[in-house]
Amino acid sequence: MELNLSEQKQRFLDICHDKIHREGLDALLDWLGKVDFFEAPASTKYHGAYAGGLCQHSLDVYEYAQKIAFLSPTPIPEESLAIATLFHDVCKCNLYKTEYRNQKIDGEWQQVPAYTVDERFPFGGHGSKSVYQVQYFMKLEPVEASAINCHMGFSDGSATTVRDVSKAYQEYSLAWITHVADEAATYLLKR
Repeated sequence: MELNLSEQKQRFLDICHDKIHREGLDALLDWLGKVDFFEAPASTKYHGAYAGGLCQHSLDVYEYAQKIAFLSPTPIPEESLAIATLFHDVCKCNLYKTEYRNQKIDGEWQQVPAYTVDERFPFGGHGSKSVYQVQYFMKLEPVEASAINCHMGFSDGSATTVRDVSKAYQEYSLAWITHVADEAATYLLKR
């Protein structure tokens, strides 16, 4: 998939600067620019498994969340919605590396690039690692931390229990909206 990574990065930064007015944002964005956030894939072979897929996926989750935020019984601040959705997967920074594998193309074996996981910072579960990384730069409100931590739902594979995720969704509609928007961006968009 061919993306204009520069335009995509600028769109991400524009939304951040327009919607988020939190101390530490510039430091967080600076870090994202130094790691591979804007060039990384979102996964090895599923959604966003291409250069720039992580940033694109984050933008897609933000857009879906905007579309379904009206379902919340209480208004969700735009800043919190942007923070939870745009930064929910920062745990994937510096996570993937490119290797080559053989693939038959037009009857001929060729070496093609493939992404593999190269975890250099093992830290709890998927969501908790993102919370930790964002909080290193920018203070999160409890609702934002909960939304990022529980965005994987019951499939995180970490110590997050069904009870905890259910309670987060009951307590904070932003947590449920972030999860549903992530699922929609993962399974409904075909890129």
